[in-house]
Amino acid sequence: MTKPTPAEAIEITRFHLAEGLTISDFIRANADVDPWLSRQPGFVSRRIAQDADGEVIDMLVWESAAQGRAAAHRLMSELADSPVHDAIDQGTVSWTVAPVFHRLDAETAQAG
Repeated sequence: MTKPTPAEAIEITRFHLAEGLTISDFIRANADVDPWLSRQPGFVSRRIAQDADGEVIDMLVWESAAQGRAAAHRLMSELADSPVHDAIDQGTVSWTVAPVFHRLDAETAQAG
């Protein structure tokens, strides 16, 4: 059986904030990141959430996994001085980019 061809990819980064910072502080620290992301090839969307134990989940959707990985590497060099890096407890970071093989949108589900 062949695998379906992925139509997009998700990037998930999980981490805790640097000591003493709040999710509002983290969002403010992204003031230079969000406009930068919007200019990247293949960028679709971004969501930032925080679970009950304080872990931040930063989810990006890309047109392809290759575009997501390339942007992540560019971010580390092009935005090396961004305050966002100091807002993250770097020892807690978990990061992955993976192709999406199944997607269900509300509009599609309701139409079916």
